Amino acid sequence: MAALAACTLALAACKDTPADAAKGPATPVSVAAVSAEAKGFTVGSEMTVRRVFVFFDPQCPHCAQLWQAAKPLKSQARFIWIPVGVMNEASTAQGAALLAAPDPATAMDAHEASLSAKQGGITAVGDLQAQRAVVAANTQLFNRFGFSSIPTIVANHAQSGALVSHEGGLSTGALAALLGLQPPN
Repeated sequence: MAALAACTLALAACKDTPADAAKGPATPVSVAAVSAEAKGFTVGSEMTVRRVFVFFDPQCPHCAQLWQAAKPLKSQARFIWIPVGVMNEASTAQGAALLAAPDPATAMDAHEASLSAKQGGITAVGDLQAQRAVVAANTQLFNRFGFSSIPTIVANHAQSGALVSHEGGLSTGALAALLGLQPPN
């Protein structure tokens, strides 16, 4: 029962407003603003102009779901995964470790497999102060935009060019529809 309560609290944290969210009006969200300030790792087609920015917390199960849901769409878009630290200290350390990895996408797959196996995820090794600073800056940007849950997606719709922003996990089909991409077969 205690494990169920702890899991429920962890899931709720993905949807709650971060404790250190900036007060006052949020900074207007745009793809250009995210692109200019956020730092993350890229997964998907480098040949496409379609960029999808995803703010995620390495400890968030909804983010893990979105990681899997986005995989079938990576031939149509370049996903830029932006680690933030809103759930706990492990979030920042693991986000830093993912950014420092020689192949962040492979590290993210290993991290998610470790979390699914209840093994805690990726371990931060070495001096990651620079990467921790990047995660902290990403978290501040996330808060400045006034986002209240993770994952958060920011992109331009592939067909209309309109700004799309979504907070929370999505299935592959729903993600494709949000972004104006072709649903996978």
